[in-house]
Amino acid sequence: MPPDDKINYGVPPMKTKRVKTSAEELEKAIAMRDTAKYVLCLYVTGMTPKSTRAIANIRRICDEHLKGRYGLKVIDIYQQPDLAKAEQIIAVPTLIKKLPLPLRKLIGDMSDTGKFLVGIDLSPKNS
Repeated sequence: MPPDDKINYGVPPMKTKRVKTSAEELEKAIAMRDTAKYVLCLYVTGMTPKSTRAIANIRRICDEHLKGRYGLKVIDIYQQPDLAKAEQIIAVPTLIKKLPLPLRKLIGDMSDTGKFLVGIDLSPKNS
């Protein structure tokens, strides 16, 4: 008589599904990060010096690290206070990275490139 694991009880054999390893998942996440489209919203208060610095810094960094892979929407909370309230903006300038997930909020003029890249889940090019 065959061993119990070889007996067919009238049930078709189960198909096994390949389980991805952590390393495979990590490699896939890294590859997706390098091609993902970024959706960014920057909340500012008019054209103050801090607001204009934030806009310029974000555009400069994104043009260098996300060329052709980002959209930046600038929202003046004086003109659209309801949007700021809906996003629970308590300080400006505030950048919200909506996509790719997870959502991130950064506050300030984004003058520190390294902190900005880490804040939006990117690594500097030289690392």
